[in-house]
Amino acid sequence: MGSGLDQLREVLGEVSDLQEAIRVLLWDQETYLPAGGFEGRGAVLSTLGRRAHDLFVSDQVTRQLEAAEAEVSSLDFDSDEASLVRVTRRDQERERRIPSELVGEMAEASTAAAPVWREAREKSDYAMFAPHLARNVELSLRRAEAIGFESRPFDALLFTEPGMTTSQLEVIFVGLKEAIVPLVKKIAAKADAVDASCLQGDFPEGPQLGFVNTVIKSLGYSFEQGRMDISTHPFMIGMNPGDVRLTNRVSRDLLTMAIFGGIHESGHGIYGQGISAALARTPLWEGASNGVHESQSRLYENLIGRSRPFWKHWFGELQALFPKQLAKVDAEGFYRAVNRVAPSLIRVEADEVTYNLHILLRFEIENDLLEGRLRVEDVPDAWNAKMVEYLGVEPPNAAEGSLQDIHWSFAGELASFPAYSLGNLISAQLLAAIRKDLPDLDDQVEAGEFGPLLGWLRERVHRHGRKFTPAELLLRVTGQELDARYWVAYAERKFGELYGLN
Repeated sequence: MGSGLDQLREVLGEVSDLQEAIRVLLWDQETYLPAGGFEGRGAVLSTLGRRAHDLFVSDQVTRQLEAAEAEVSSLDFDSDEASLVRVTRRDQERERRIPSELVGEMAEASTAAAPVWREAREKSDYAMFAPHLARNVELSLRRAEAIGFESRPFDALLFTEPGMTTSQLEVIFVGLKEAIVPLVKKIAAKADAVDASCLQGDFPEGPQLGFVNTVIKSLGYSFEQGRMDISTHPFMIGMNPGDVRLTNRVSRDLLTMAIFGGIHESGHGIYGQGISAALARTPLWEGASNGVHESQSRLYENLIGRSRPFWKHWFGELQALFPKQLAKVDAEGFYRAVNRVAPSLIRVEADEVTYNLHILLRFEIENDLLEGRLRVEDVPDAWNAKMVEYLGVEPPNAAEGSLQDIHWSFAGELASFPAYSLGNLISAQLLAAIRKDLPDLDDQVEAGEFGPLLGWLRERVHRHGRKFTPAELLLRVTGQELDARYWVAYAERKFGELYGLN
């Protein structure tokens, strides 16, 4: 019999194996599962979810944790062993409060909601999906109550962002709104300064996807350790260090959908592939938080992928694929087009400036649902009103409004949207640190040399997995706590130059 730490690793490996099986089935559910398979899939996911949960919260794991804690007490805080015990203890104390039956109910409810959401979105029929959202709110509240909170249910559901609170998020969003709204108004006064018509046309899907694969491979995503498939809503899902999968979507009419959807998901995938293999089959083999994970996708998609040096490098290859469609635009014009700012209906197609307002809207609606100020049946009206208030546009139908995101079909998992804005903020703060160490970053990007950037991120962010909380990681990497001013300064500088505001 090995040490307490060895025994803990062994049982955590079994939990991880069950969770990997769940992830494989979820990937299949969103890509290739036939319509008739959802009911059966829900039962399987419920069983696996309950088994993994029961094993993780078992007295056996508790005893092994206690033994392992004694063994690692003299080790450095940032050692793999001490981190494994510390993070597992935090996770287990939370999960022990959640009944196994609730875990199973959430899995079954999510699987039941997924095909309904797709059909409801296709038909733009909110009433069809509303019962599933109501079920999600109910299960989220039960989960929050089981975990425990003082006054805000959202606080309990923010465990994917360790150390963050609802009140802190509200302060962040107030600051962002105060910065974004005036900037959007200034840009609106010069809307004609950027022409994005080149992005719309007839772009065959095959060459688009081939280009995307070439780009993300150069950024550092390994197709030996992953693959990209098509799904209704793009996502990344990591099975193990050798299997980190992406999905994307493609439009023949809109060139940017597949390009930036693919780059975005590759940021997640590069992070997943970069986590130390020594952390595999443990709770540490994940990103530090959803927000930190999102920082990697937003960094690659926006700070790198929408930069002028990036398109100086890649535009020629793209134009060669679509010579007629892109005949009247050059690299500079294309750079300006992909950075056009215009309030829009769809979050995943939103520009960098207005994107955070989409997240604010969802954050407020989820809080109102959880705290009883908003009824599920009134969500479309509340959504449309906020879209008009924050973005000045009103969705003509539910498909382009409250049904556009898949997230509300994941039962029991409200409170995921703030990670997107946190990711924006973290990415800008990381970029400031990157530029100090890589002062010639723009020249490297223009030359198509992405290795130095990848190496920097691998060493300072990716390899650590969940060893550190977001606050601990940011402090280690940048020397500062989260500071939204980095993103605000980045946005004002970039778009001020682009629209001639400075």
